[in-house]
Amino acid sequence: MGSYLPRRLTRGTAGRMLELLRRGAMTVDELAVALDVTRTAVRGQLATLQHDGLVEERDSRRGTSKPSRTYGVTTQGELLFSRAYIPILTQLLHVLSGRLSPEEFDSVMHQVGRGMMADRASPRGSLRERVVGASSLLNELGGLSNVDEEDGLYVIRSHGCPIAAATAEHPQACNALESLLSEFVGAKVTKCCDRYDRERCCFEIRRDSDAPAMVRH
Repeated sequence: MGSYLPRRLTRGTAGRMLELLRRGAMTVDELAVALDVTRTAVRGQLATLQHDGLVEERDSRRGTSKPSRTYGVTTQGELLFSRAYIPILTQLLHVLSGRLSPEEFDSVMHQVGRGMMADRASPRGSLRERVVGASSLLNELGGLSNVDEEDGLYVIRSHGCPIAAATAEHPQACNALESLLSEFVGAKVTKCCDRYDRERCCFEIRRDSDAPAMVRH
């Protein structure tokens, strides 16, 4: 496992368990034997990994007395191990930027962001509550952000950028996050990203744009 995985998953029982389950579904008893730990220890690790969305229950397997549930790695869990997504998507941006005009490229990235809201419920509450929710959404995607209020604006600032590998060469990729957050908040969101020494996300929302959240159908 590489350093791109959370540290707690690169060592110990959890890491070894994920490696085993990537090879095929296993029961609690099989994991206990393979890892040389107790069934109780296996169940504790499985509960944690299931809570994190990395492991899921699979089919039952016939046992000596009763069927045993098997467990496997989820698609989300597999994503943690992939080193292909960033280089492939970065190269895709290279190809798109070479084939599209700047205006078309901008438009495509905005469309990507809007599409990311397709399976998400629109938030409720005041504009500030929705902005705070947008900050949490950015954090789910790998940001490290908080919300400030200044000069009539709500400002979402992150200490990094979850798509820095893409925006380093194609700043237009940030349009996807801008449109995603606009759809989420239900008000215009404008990017104000800092690229002085390293990528840092920044998004502004006018406080006087407070209105009920947009209803999406």
